[in-house]
Amino acid sequence: MKLRTLEIKLESVSGFEKPNAALEQYMTPATVAARMLHEAMMKGDITERNVLDLGCGTGMLACGAAMLEAAYVLGIDTDAGALKIAEKNAEKFGVAVEFRQGDIGSDSAFAGASDAEVPFEVPFDTVVMNPPFGAQNGSEHADRPFIDAALKAAPVVYAVLNGGSLAFATAYTEGRAVITDKFRCEFPMKKTFAHHTMDCVNIAVDIVRMERL
Repeated sequence: MKLRTLEIKLESVSGFEKPNAALEQYMTPATVAARMLHEAMMKGDITERNVLDLGCGTGMLACGAAMLEAAYVLGIDTDAGALKIAEKNAEKFGVAVEFRQGDIGSDSAFAGASDAEVPFEVPFDTVVMNPPFGAQNGSEHADRPFIDAALKAAPVVYAVLNGGSLAFATAYTEGRAVITDKFRCEFPMKKTFAHHTMDCVNIAVDIVRMERL
């Protein structure tokens, strides 16, 4: 599938009904999601692979991975309401995605998980995720549990990071992973919460590909 074709399809993904600022529930823009997934597909990390979307929200990345013919896609999120919308999105697109509720920010990443393993029925090849940036008061470093869980779950991880966070990501994953690819994108953040004063603001984000050591 061509990049623009994927982007057009993802533009019709339904978003959050009542976004939660504490969870940083910003809709991943179709442009960013398509760019990540298309790059991953071109590197052989999506098609016929088992893909995990951590913090899947309403299913933007998960549905996109299924459109690119992933063998199996699982999306996990803590918000039951978002997962219901994600299921409707998958049904609308006619793609097979499994969604489960789980708290990625908990001490053990997922219910029943130990430090040594994440309890999934199938091994995952690739994680795709747009973790919280930790921009809200009280949510600093909110991206770290996502990175930790992702590196436990799969040997290849794609993540959207706040622009300028590459040095942090490199240092935080030192000895556990290496960043093999990175590229800058504009993230059009639409007015979502009461404290937003502009209709849309473009922020710089970095999409990174990590390989577990």
